[in-house]
Amino acid sequence: MLEKWFVQAKRADFDKMGEVFSIDPVIARIIRNREVITEEDIKYYLNGTLCDLHSPWLMKDMDKAVKIIKDKIKGQKKIRVIGDYDIDGVNATYILLKGLERCGAQVDTDIPDRMKDGYGINESLIDDAFEAGIDTIITCDNGIAAVAQTAYARQLNMTVIITDHHDIPFEEKDGMKKEIYPMANAIVNPKQSNCSYPFKQICGAVVAYKIVQALYEEFNIPEEECHQWIEFAAMATVGDVMDLVGENRIIVREGLRRMKSTKNKGLASLITLNGLTDGNLSSYHIGFVIGPCINAGGRLDTAKRALELLNCDSIEEAGKLAGDLKNLNDSRKSLTLKGLETALELIEASELKKDKVLIVYLPKCHESLAGIIAGRIRENYNKPAIVFTDCEGGAKGSGRSIEAYNMFEELSKCKDLFTKFGGHPMAAGLSLPKENIDILRLRLNKETVLTEEDFIAKIMIDVPMPIHYITEKLIRDLEILEPFGKANEKPLFAEKNLCILSARILGKNQNVLKLKIQNNTGCTMDALYFGNIGKFQEFLSGKYGEEELKAMYAGRENKIQLSITYYPTINEYNGCRTLQVIIKNYC
Repeated sequence: MLEKWFVQAKRADFDKMGEVFSIDPVIARIIRNREVITEEDIKYYLNGTLCDLHSPWLMKDMDKAVKIIKDKIKGQKKIRVIGDYDIDGVNATYILLKGLERCGAQVDTDIPDRMKDGYGINESLIDDAFEAGIDTIITCDNGIAAVAQTAYARQLNMTVIITDHHDIPFEEKDGMKKEIYPMANAIVNPKQSNCSYPFKQICGAVVAYKIVQALYEEFNIPEEECHQWIEFAAMATVGDVMDLVGENRIIVREGLRRMKSTKNKGLASLITLNGLTDGNLSSYHIGFVIGPCINAGGRLDTAKRALELLNCDSIEEAGKLAGDLKNLNDSRKSLTLKGLETALELIEASELKKDKVLIVYLPKCHESLAGIIAGRIRENYNKPAIVFTDCEGGAKGSGRSIEAYNMFEELSKCKDLFTKFGGHPMAAGLSLPKENIDILRLRLNKETVLTEEDFIAKIMIDVPMPIHYITEKLIRDLEILEPFGKANEKPLFAEKNLCILSARILGKNQNVLKLKIQNNTGCTMDALYFGNIGKFQEFLSGKYGEEELKAMYAGRENKIQLSITYYPTINEYNGCRTLQVIIKNYC
């Protein structure tokens, strides 16, 4: 994958910002790079609290949904929450379940089976609800595309409230977009064009949290009680890869703080099992440790197991369920690696590698892994990727995109090929007859306006900073920028022409490269690289030759110089603290 490095050159009086907010000018520059500009925005970014979250009543149909739910509770009508099988859907389901129970509702839950039901509410789930005497269905993290399914439930005289955060389906005629809505009794989704809610980028679990917040207000339940669900909204926000800006940033920061001492037995067991009890819980751990375990149930077994974990009252049962989910995730990792290897071989051995939109068909791959593999393909080529697997009645696909390609809109132009479809600009899920896979590939690649420039990864450097500027204080100051994630990435620093004094490969799997680097002031520091060591060695030997590479590994004088992007950290070992950098890119 080709890269271009850019230094972000956004201007501001960083010294003045530093004085006003008592931060290092380097931190001020990073904040400006995140498009946080006004004093009010900077205060919100640095010090926003739960009190600064927007009112749930600003959401379209919130008043209507709350009135319906309140009437159903008073009338002792049975309510069923139908969620989704990923981390957002599971947490949204849990939040609504516990919130509705607290308001006195007769409520239960259902979550689709990925293999049997597919994404979202369907007629089978509606029939199950009807036979169980359910009066009202509340969806969460799904439903906005369920036009036919909602109509079916309404025909059975059931009340339907849709709560969702996905983009609104539309049809385009004569260059005009017309949004298509299900005929639900109420729709709570900030993406509705006539919704006045000021922050549109929330996940399904945050929408669920907002509904519970409004219900608690209506039932005169103290707002502080609602705050206990923040940690689950935070988990979903990170796990569903929402932008960590605005109120998402506040929710995740506060949620992480609460998760460190969570009273939820299931979540506590999962944290303990993964060795995260030292207090350093971050958005990284949700995204790459806890989140994948929650998702593993929905991928390889049933998401109901993850929901059961969050509902656990017994420490012993919670420990068992947490162990089951961790084991499932370990199996998922192995299967994903095999699927990715197959996909990359297919691309490299065929005309696929010339495509601008990569469509890969893996008939033997578990359908739940398609999205993960598509994401890895995208990372490898910096191109939009869709992976299809076999499913009952056809093929099911999951896509991951790049910033230059709105996958939801581009796939919407091909809806005639699909039996089911939904998603975001950066991700989508769809089903279609197998014979339509090649048709879709040809059409997407023929109609795309992507250029070769779009496939060059843009590495945005926050500050070109020599390593001798790094101090423990600066590293502590960087912590105020957390939580890191999408749209609030870890800051990236850079320095040119570093000498490599020595190198060695570490780790049980020989997958960590440790370098001793030195800059032109004579400052030396350890540097770790966790990427592809084989490619790193090929780059150096191609540029400097094998003898210089051998000298580097032997710790002898060599001619190798490296320009790097990095993030500074502190290494603690046997009570000794030393500064080091984590290398992200090199040239």
